[in-house]
Amino acid sequence: MELMLGYFVLFFGISLCFCSLTAQCRTLEYSELMNYREVSHISVSPSPAPEAAASAPASSENSLDSVQVFSVLSYGAVGDGETDDTQAFKTAWDSACQFESSAVFLVPKHYQFMIQSAIFTGPCKSSLVFRIEGSMMPPDGPDLWPTKLSRRQWLVFYRINGMSMQGGGLIDGRGEKWWDLPCKPHKGVNGSTLPGPCDSPVAIRFFWSSNLTVQGIKIKNSPQFNIRFDNCHDVYIDSLYVKAPSASPNTDGIHVENTNNVKIHNSVISNGDDCVSIGAGSFNVDIRNITCGPSHGISIGSLGVRNSRACVSNITVTDSTIKHSDNGVRIKTWQGGFGAVLNVKFDNILMDTVRNPIIIDQYYCDTKKCLNQTSAVYIRDISYSRIKGTYDVRSPPMRLACSDSIPCTNISISDIELFPAQGQRFLDPFCWNAYGDIKTITVPPVFCLLEGSPQSLPANDVDKC
Repeated sequence: MELMLGYFVLFFGISLCFCSLTAQCRTLEYSELMNYREVSHISVSPSPAPEAAASAPASSENSLDSVQVFSVLSYGAVGDGETDDTQAFKTAWDSACQFESSAVFLVPKHYQFMIQSAIFTGPCKSSLVFRIEGSMMPPDGPDLWPTKLSRRQWLVFYRINGMSMQGGGLIDGRGEKWWDLPCKPHKGVNGSTLPGPCDSPVAIRFFWSSNLTVQGIKIKNSPQFNIRFDNCHDVYIDSLYVKAPSASPNTDGIHVENTNNVKIHNSVISNGDDCVSIGAGSFNVDIRNITCGPSHGISIGSLGVRNSRACVSNITVTDSTIKHSDNGVRIKTWQGGFGAVLNVKFDNILMDTVRNPIIIDQYYCDTKKCLNQTSAVYIRDISYSRIKGTYDVRSPPMRLACSDSIPCTNISISDIELFPAQGQRFLDPFCWNAYGDIKTITVPPVFCLLEGSPQSLPANDVDKC
């Protein structure tokens, strides 16, 4: 530790100038550096995490007086947690969806509704509120799942325009028995998998939908992804509460794929995979005030699997906290892919005992049997600023592992302060074929980033993104 700090001081001079929160600079002597780790804080603290469903509209019946309410109880639902209420939900949906003016599809409180895999199809004739006040749950595990129904999804919304899913109720995915399938990574020796069927349902999935709001609901123990958006646009997510054990496999909190104009705000996510994952074809995604972890962090990717083209751009992650997670903010791509990740901003993020707080991994592989390939997704214009806190010392605080053949370019790093969560030993950041600019002093110092730009770049289809 002392040797490292000595080198730090030797490189930057006898004293260092750091800016305080009031932008007034002071001189920081060598003897003060360890005290600095205790007084320096993230510049603007993330807003307090909302209580689960705190922003959900009031559930009083008076708030429903001005619109037509379609309660599933009026269509034969029992709500005892055992009776199959699927048909009642479908009939109530059809009635609400075809109503000529604003309607509320109501899942009333004090009831538990068990429903099979179901597709709620639009377009509807007017705006619709899907109001969840009670609990919804699927059959309890794969043995009770009907053989003729898809095991890849549970609640599907298809071609919906202008729907708001809200309320203070609970969606319980009952995922425990799905996680225990022999094929799951944690069931075999050393993380290996065993033979057997592996499909597991996504709890909530939107296809080809637009102008969506998901607000105030709680989702727990999804068998796989909690909520997923495919080929959607104009999506607003606020005050979502997602909970699953840290060892639950593939339970991503929110996943977007081929989806644009997305806002994910003021939510709490704790699960066994990424809190938020951004897939190919997504752009204009704003993630703000997320409390994430334990989890695998907030990820772009994985991209480029099976030599596919992947384009992702204009992603912002700000004012958030990531804690006790395997990764912080991550970009992950497979070898052999092509396309680009462009214009990504990670700003004002607090890390609490996070392994790999800042990571670009262009050698992602989930089987340990991936072949080296020369093609790669091009990564450019990535900004990391005001990222502070502590890192798990099993991995370095920054790992920028870019492709051998296509370097990452225009990486901007400023105001980074990451200290070891345990002990006094700093780990050096790691960079490979990464180009960019260090705009301020960082803790620990980043010496591995290559300055400027590479002399040339291999041909790539970035213009098609």
